[in-house]
Amino acid sequence: MTYGHYGSSLRDLPRLRSHRRRRVSSWDRSGGNDDRVTVAPGETVTLADIRGAGSVNHIWMTVAPRDPGTPETHDRDFLRKLVLRVFWDDNEHPSVLVPLGDFFGMGHARTANFVSAPLQMSPQDGKAFNCWFHMPFGSRARFELTSECEEEVLWFYYYIDYDEFDELGDGLGRFHAQWRRENPADGVDQGSMTNAEYLFGGTNQDGAGNYLILEAEGRGHYVGCVLNVTNLRRTSDWNWYGEGDDMIFIDGEAFPPSLHGTGTEDYFNTAWCPSQSYHAPYHGLTLPGGENWSGQISMYRFHVEDPVPFTTSIKVTIEHGHANRRQDDLSSVAYWYQELPHRPFTLPPVSARLPIL
Repeated sequence: MTYGHYGSSLRDLPRLRSHRRRRVSSWDRSGGNDDRVTVAPGETVTLADIRGAGSVNHIWMTVAPRDPGTPETHDRDFLRKLVLRVFWDDNEHPSVLVPLGDFFGMGHARTANFVSAPLQMSPQDGKAFNCWFHMPFGSRARFELTSECEEEVLWFYYYIDYDEFDELGDGLGRFHAQWRRENPADGVDQGSMTNAEYLFGGTNQDGAGNYLILEAEGRGHYVGCVLNVTNLRRTSDWNWYGEGDDMIFIDGEAFPPSLHGTGTEDYFNTAWCPSQSYHAPYHGLTLPGGENWSGQISMYRFHVEDPVPFTTSIKVTIEHGHANRRQDDLSSVAYWYQELPHRPFTLPPVSARLPIL
């Protein structure tokens, strides 16, 4: 019994299977109703340590402050201060290293109801997190949660559902997720330029100053990202944050890359400077920003039907405004599969992760 060649579409559901369905959760071992883990400031909790071969295929999590109070009295940024780490097959470096809220599809330590194929935030107000990315492992899967809150004690509830196999089989990459931020992006001051010149002028002939979403080495495929923007430009002029072309460099190729796009909204499969929330299976705009695209924006694009394979390396980038002129706060989560070992990556300290607004 191995991972198998069948899928999980409606058409494939009648196919009988022989794997064993398993779950690790926060259920109350005493038989009571305290079905949670209490996470203190500075504490690291092992959520699951699974031995053998298998594949995680669904994660559900939710978290809330333990102590009574109002939203104003609670730590509003705890979703950026909680860190999710996942290790595969005894690898010493985590393959998933992301603030909890960002991992599930929205930045800024915020939640809202949205639906995509691999990630969802569910009512009430997006406080229930779901992930359907499949995550195979050959010998071990270890999930850890660390709280970097200063004072807030949190109640944490979770399911980690997985299939158990006798062996995994060959040809399966391991799931990875990484968080990045550039605050502010390395742009230019408007100076004497008109608004149109600032937003649409200039050239980019090498992609060197682009915002970096992912840089990985080895063999694998990129399956998407969440991109968050905080509009830092204070103006009554037309203040669209986009126009940044996506550029994906595969296996060390030179500029122009094989995958060169036409603008921020185009890569995220929207158009014409959208200002409405929208969510579809593989793309969406979960936070559209306020008037004149002010404030906080969050969007996603998942390459489920069109993964981007790489043999030796990949570099996923996007301009921050046309020709990298804008100086907004950008952060992102990249999702990809690859062979182990992977190029190690780190997470910035909590002080460098906090939202601005």
